[in-house]
Amino acid sequence: MSSNVNLGLNNISAETHPLTWRYNKNNAQPILDLKTYESLEGYSALRKAIKEMAPADIQTLVKESNLRGRGGAGFPTGIKWSLIPMHENAGQKYLVCNADEMEPGTFKDRMLMENLPHQLVEAMIVSAYAIQATRAYIFLRGEYVLATERLNQAIEQAKAAGYLGENILGSGWNLDLHVHTGAGRYICGEETALINSLEGRRANPRSKPPFPQIAGLWGKPTIVNNVETLVNIPAIILRGAKWFRNLSQGKSTDAGTKLYGVSGRVKNPGLWELPIGSSAREILNLAGGLKDGLELKAWLPGGASTDFLLPEHLDLAMDYDTIGKAGSRMGTGLIMVLDNQHNLIAAVRNLEQFFARESCGWCTPCRDGLPWTVKVLEAIEKNQGQAGDIEFLEQMTRALGPGKTFCAHAPGAMEPLQSAIKYFRSEFEQGIKESPSL
Repeated sequence: MSSNVNLGLNNISAETHPLTWRYNKNNAQPILDLKTYESLEGYSALRKAIKEMAPADIQTLVKESNLRGRGGAGFPTGIKWSLIPMHENAGQKYLVCNADEMEPGTFKDRMLMENLPHQLVEAMIVSAYAIQATRAYIFLRGEYVLATERLNQAIEQAKAAGYLGENILGSGWNLDLHVHTGAGRYICGEETALINSLEGRRANPRSKPPFPQIAGLWGKPTIVNNVETLVNIPAIILRGAKWFRNLSQGKSTDAGTKLYGVSGRVKNPGLWELPIGSSAREILNLAGGLKDGLELKAWLPGGASTDFLLPEHLDLAMDYDTIGKAGSRMGTGLIMVLDNQHNLIAAVRNLEQFFARESCGWCTPCRDGLPWTVKVLEAIEKNQGQAGDIEFLEQMTRALGPGKTFCAHAPGAMEPLQSAIKYFRSEFEQGIKESPSL
């Protein structure tokens, strides 16, 4: 989306966040070779984890850090890890990195993988050690060709250095790490659909329970985490849970930093690493604000499957709980702005078309309900809507809401629609043609 990426914290010293700070100070040049990465404390967390810490100690540390998933749901990472069996007879276990990143308006994981591939590789090794997995996969969308190339190169370098493979650092523990490129479907962002795809099956979501931590990839215990979630692990190992919690801003109960971004008609679209809890206004200011002559109409906090918020919400902290209380979700934390020259109905119709196309077709409400929603929106967009269309759309937001479908795909699709009707109902009404007089 934009090459204007700043993977270094503003006003934070090298001592607090060494890897990304030096990346920024090196004129944003990618760190691709092993020696450069090692000079920036690369693989120090792996050496510390294997030589000084038991797997249970790492799990406890991650839980205490209050790291929450950065893929959109915000589930506590340490709690997810604690659900995987750790007894001696647990057998084969897997770690899977969700690098599918198909959420419209989201491009943070691509930047991480293309510019800091070793950081993800190290994070995967440490995380696999923490749950005692012996095989790990990076599930990557096929369009990310450069990320695939650089990750595979980093994996080969790590193997040659003894960080991957058999008897890692003399620990007696083995790990195989592979990059798997998918065919490109939005539904693969759902962890059980991703697992089905990784097994070579159709990417349909699975019924839960059992959860992947108990029966995941090939029926074995599996942890699935997002790219941005995992890359925080090495820093937590090196600096501790308290340090990570203290990186957040203001009164946020969340911890660490977050990759925030802005896309749309702004002067400086891009991506920035900031303390979690930074306000949406701060993030928008880093993007230079809207282009001259435009005014902010509405914004999506974290991708297409979140509810619209208004300019009056800009001073809210961009953390999971605050945005949730405002009636939306932080999602991926990459803001999509709509200006006063945008046709709101057209924008919502475009989003719903995407979700309808990406439905796996597994359950009827999603398979049939989303295309019907698009047809009604198309009519309203052309000022050919019928009386009762808005009420029909409102009914669809309930019929396709949480608990009514097999997975969260359709409920996510309904979020921008339901909030658009809530805040801009008059624009929907303008698209309803008058009934002919009798």
